[in-house]
Amino acid sequence: MQPISSSIEKVQDSFDSVRDRMHEYQFSLGGNWDYDHGYFDRYLDEAHKVWLRIPFQVVTGRIEGDTESTDAVVKMGTPFVLKHVYNEGLDYSAEAETYGAMIDQFQKPVDPDAKVEDKWIKEAADVLQQVEQAWVH
Repeated sequence: MQPISSSIEKVQDSFDSVRDRMHEYQFSLGGNWDYDHGYFDRYLDEAHKVWLRIPFQVVTGRIEGDTESTDAVVKMGTPFVLKHVYNEGLDYSAEAETYGAMIDQFQKPVDPDAKVEDKWIKEAADVLQQVEQAWVH
């Protein structure tokens, strides 16, 4: 994980406005959001292993998901780039488990916090610069 300093940090606005603006730049609400916090994610590579992630905290109200209108106000956090290195191919040592398959269908990453190459940090900084400029205008 590599934090990136950005003027987007500490921006405070309605969740609906932030979500709509982030969607314009191909960010989506990350799957591990909760009513009081979450992340906007954008993949940087075609394999979807390198991600630019921008955390947020809910200041007032609560969010109900990516498509619901809400009265929540959020405060943006420090963006960061992360890289997940996954096992490629089939896991031949896996055993069939009916109950386990309902809970955990996917292999764990080989390295969930792999070193992020400089080119991805630059790419993330360029994307952030576009988002920052849109916020100012």
